[in-house]
Amino acid sequence: MSMYDKYEAVIGLEVHAQLVTKSKAYSSDSTEYGVLPNTNVSPITLGHPGTLPKANKKVVEYSVRLGLACKSDIREVNEYARKNYFYADLPKGYQITQDKTPICEGGYISIKQEDGSEKKINLIRIHMEEDAGKSIHDIDPFDTLIDLNRAGVPLVEIVSAPDIRSGDEAYKYLTEVRKLVRYLDICDGNMEEGSLRCDANISVRLKGATTFGKRVEVKNMNSIRNVQRAIEFEIKRQIEEVENGGEISQDTRSFDAVAGTTFVMRSKEMANDYRYFPEPDLQPVIVSQEYIAKVKSTLPPLPNDLFKKYTDLGLSEYDAGVLTDSKEIALYFEEIISKTKNIKSAANWLTVQIKSYLNDNALHISDFKITPERIAQLVDLIDSGKVSHTIATQKIFPVMIESVDKTPSQIAEENGWIQESDSNALAEFVKQAIAKYPEKVVEYKNGKTNLAGLFMGEVMKLSKGKADPKIANELVKEMLDKA
Repeated sequence: MSMYDKYEAVIGLEVHAQLVTKSKAYSSDSTEYGVLPNTNVSPITLGHPGTLPKANKKVVEYSVRLGLACKSDIREVNEYARKNYFYADLPKGYQITQDKTPICEGGYISIKQEDGSEKKINLIRIHMEEDAGKSIHDIDPFDTLIDLNRAGVPLVEIVSAPDIRSGDEAYKYLTEVRKLVRYLDICDGNMEEGSLRCDANISVRLKGATTFGKRVEVKNMNSIRNVQRAIEFEIKRQIEEVENGGEISQDTRSFDAVAGTTFVMRSKEMANDYRYFPEPDLQPVIVSQEYIAKVKSTLPPLPNDLFKKYTDLGLSEYDAGVLTDSKEIALYFEEIISKTKNIKSAANWLTVQIKSYLNDNALHISDFKITPERIAQLVDLIDSGKVSHTIATQKIFPVMIESVDKTPSQIAEENGWIQESDSNALAEFVKQAIAKYPEKVVEYKNGKTNLAGLFMGEVMKLSKGKADPKIANELVKEMLDKA
C-alpha cells in the first residue's frame, strides 16, 4: 500500500451560479454579457449615497426552482444581510447576501459512480446574493482595471456538505449541477464566461479518522476539468506535506492551469470576520407554500427523472445518459416518443443520425429543421415494412432535411423508394437469381450456406433495392432448400 492509500480526501464545493435575469439583483441595470466596460451601471450599482436597493422577484423564483429540484427545504421568511469587507470591485463596500436565513437548506444532488450506483452529495444551503465586479490584471502593465458591469448581477451560492472524496466525484457533481441549472433555465452554466464558478475546500485525513484535517480553499478555476485537476494536485500535495512531517496551512490558493499546480494567494490565520448584520434597506421576502406550489407547477422534466424513465422503458444507461445530457435533446426526444411506440429506434435516430448531422454541420438541436413528429413518422414507416432502414437513412433522411414540409412517406412515394413486400412479386426475383447461378445452388446444397448472401444481392439488384430484405431473405432460403 502506498502512502497515498492511507489517506482519504474530504472535499466540499461552493458553486456560484449567475442567474439569467435581465436585470441585476437589487437594481434595474442590465445584466447583458460582453458589453463595453462600466456601461451596465447606475447610481445604485455605484453605491451613491441615498440610493436604495429593491429585490428582484425573478431571483427569488429561480432560487425556489433550484431548491425544489434539489429536494431542499424552502424557507418562508428570508432576510437579507450585509457582508462587509473591502471590495475594490463593489463600490458599496459590502455585498448584499443571506447569512443566517438562506432561502434553501438541505437537499442533495446525486452522482453516478463507476459501478453504476448512486451517491448523494448533500447540500448545506443555497442562498441568494449579488456578484462583485471584475478586476482585470493583464491588460495594463502598471494598473489593475475594474469593470463594474458584473457588480450586482444576481447569484445563488450552492454549498455542498464535505461529502466528496475525489477529483472524479467533484467532476461528476459539477457536471450534474451545470446540467441541472441549464434544465431549470436559471443559469447558462458557462464557466469560461464566469457564469458558473466553483471554490473547492479540500483537506486530507487518515482513513477511518472522524475529525477533519485543516482545509485549504482553492479558487479561480474556469472549467470543470480544472476543478478536478486542482483537487487531484492538492490532495497529493497535502498528503506529501503531512507525510514529510509538515503542517497544512489554512491558505486560500489559486490554480495554475498551465502548470497544473496550486499556489498561495493569501494565508488565513482564522476565519474572516465579515461583520454580517441585517440589511436595513430591504424587507424580508416571504415565500409562501402557495408560491412554492406555483413555482413547482412550472418545473420542466429533470435529468435524473428522465434518465430513470428511459432506462425503465428499456434503453441502456449509455443511451439514457446521452439523451439527458442536454435539455434541448431530451425535450426533442420526449416529443418523438409521444408520437411513436418504438422507443429504441427513436433513440437511435436521435443519438446516431441526427447528432451526426448536427456535429458535421456545427449545428445546435434548436437549428435542426425536421420536427420530432416527422422523425416519429419515419420510425413508423420503417416499422411498417414500407422502407428499409438503409433507404431511410441514406435517401429519405437527406431529402427530409431539404424538404421539411413533406412527410417521409410522401418522399418515399415520390421517389419510388417504397419497398416491395408482395411475396409473389419477390418470388419472381428470387427465381431469376437462382436460375442465374445454377452452380452456386449446388454448392449451397453441399453446405456452403453463406452463399445465400449472393442470391440476396442479386434479388436486391433485380428489384432496384426495393425488395423487403426480411421477406426476400426468407424466400431465398426457402427456394434454395427446395431446389
